[in-house]
Amino acid sequence: MNTIDQHIRDDFALYNGDCCEVIQTLPSNSLDFTVFSPPFTSLYIYSDSLRDMGNCASDGEFFEHYSFLLGELLRATRPGRLCAVHCKDLVDYKNSAGRAGLRDFPGELIRAHEAAGWKYHSRVTIWKDPVDEMQRTKAHGLLHRQLCNDSSFSRQGLPDYLLVFRKWAQSEEDEALVKPVNGLDNEYRFDVSNEAYIGTQPPEFKDARDYSINVWRKYASPVWFDIDMFDVLNVQQARANEDEKHLCPLQLQVIGRAVQLWSNPGDVVFTPFLGIGSEVVGALRANRRGIGVELKPEYFRVAVRNCEAHIASRAQFSLFESEAPALLEIAL
Repeated sequence: MNTIDQHIRDDFALYNGDCCEVIQTLPSNSLDFTVFSPPFTSLYIYSDSLRDMGNCASDGEFFEHYSFLLGELLRATRPGRLCAVHCKDLVDYKNSAGRAGLRDFPGELIRAHEAAGWKYHSRVTIWKDPVDEMQRTKAHGLLHRQLCNDSSFSRQGLPDYLLVFRKWAQSEEDEALVKPVNGLDNEYRFDVSNEAYIGTQPPEFKDARDYSINVWRKYASPVWFDIDMFDVLNVQQARANEDEKHLCPLQLQVIGRAVQLWSNPGDVVFTPFLGIGSEVVGALRANRRGIGVELKPEYFRVAVRNCEAHIASRAQFSLFESEAPALLEIAL
């Protein structure tokens, strides 16, 4: 495997290298779920590497590289499983595009995935506060004075999207590899019996398929209103002055919900754009295994620290649980 560095443990593997090269070494049908936030073409510059998709000279060059990744990702994914892509509409500026407006980047991603053999499965809209966006971007279309001066230039805030794609089985051999997903934890299940409903007996978990209507409504909603935009790794953890700051880390709640819904405990969750490790940490939190690839060495090192910090915190929690009965006995 052609990598600059790697960090491998029993439950996760991180690679510092080019995702288009690393993914070619992964076995076919070995990935259970993929979740990532791709480079938004040339919107952000993450590094000066010629291998960085964010450094492409044109949108056509970006999608040429991205389409190669999608083909290899399809090969490496288990039949019947999913790939979730975080994205948003992009802003076109008059000085660069000729006319100010919005670009349908999600639509471009959908067409690229379907051309590579994926099937568009669903879309989740992630609500964002337009006031926060206005304060952060100072976009003219969101300013109050624009509403007063000429509201034809006013627009709505831009939400995030989670686009979900399926790899369908294409043969009897593929069908034999299909493994249903029932990944939601027991805490979400409930007793649907009439006795429990009217309160004559306590609830019991009767069947793995029985879930609260509130859980179903949350996951089936086309808009996720309750995502905390600040629930990201680089806000949660103390940082040294020399650390890199990721420009747009994906929210841990989005990752956790997607991993819970579309994978099983113990499954392999993959991300080709690891960044500071959010997707792998989210997989580890949900008792999945994680594989991530990151091109930029600074981000890779932060991702290693984030994943190791989670493993350490999990070990401390397990130690506390094992010592709790003894401590209780001493207290009594």
